[in-house]
Amino acid sequence: MLVVGKILRPHGIRGELVVEVRTDEPQDRLRVGSAIAVGPTEDKLGSPVGDRLTIESIRWHQGRPLIFFAEVPDRDAAELVRGLYLWVDASTIAAPEDPDEFNDHQLVGLTVVTVAGEQVGSVTKIDHGPGNEFLVVRKDSGGSALIPFVSAIVPEVDVAGGRIVIDPPEGLLDL
Repeated sequence: MLVVGKILRPHGIRGELVVEVRTDEPQDRLRVGSAIAVGPTEDKLGSPVGDRLTIESIRWHQGRPLIFFAEVPDRDAAELVRGLYLWVDASTIAAPEDPDEFNDHQLVGLTVVTVAGEQVGSVTKIDHGPGNEFLVVRKDSGGSALIPFVSAIVPEVDVAGGRIVIDPPEGLLDL
């Protein structure tokens, strides 16, 4: 399961909700008629609670979708779903056509090694910053590291082989 959005707040009095998009392709993930799983966290371990919301309508306002869900009839009901995350089944998402582009779920769990072959740890999640993405790596030695996901530092991603090769500048793994 993958997070594709987060319900931020109600909009108006009829139950419409402002949603923060967490996917590069909202038009493919958030469609009228889709039943979207909801859950209290975005952590892969905090899977959806099993409830589903059916998208009744979507309109865009100030860069964010405003969504009516069939199960949310008014503002009071909308307040109850504030803060929930929207999930979709990862198996329904096709891999990107560009060989240098990846979906987050393709990277999570991959082993991280240096160009010298030293094992660093494994990717636990991807942080999407304003300038670029960061690989969040749980280090085998303990703790975690943020690795900028740029070609100068991450020269190789081998999804099929289950590994990411990094060439970290001195001190990056010590932070």
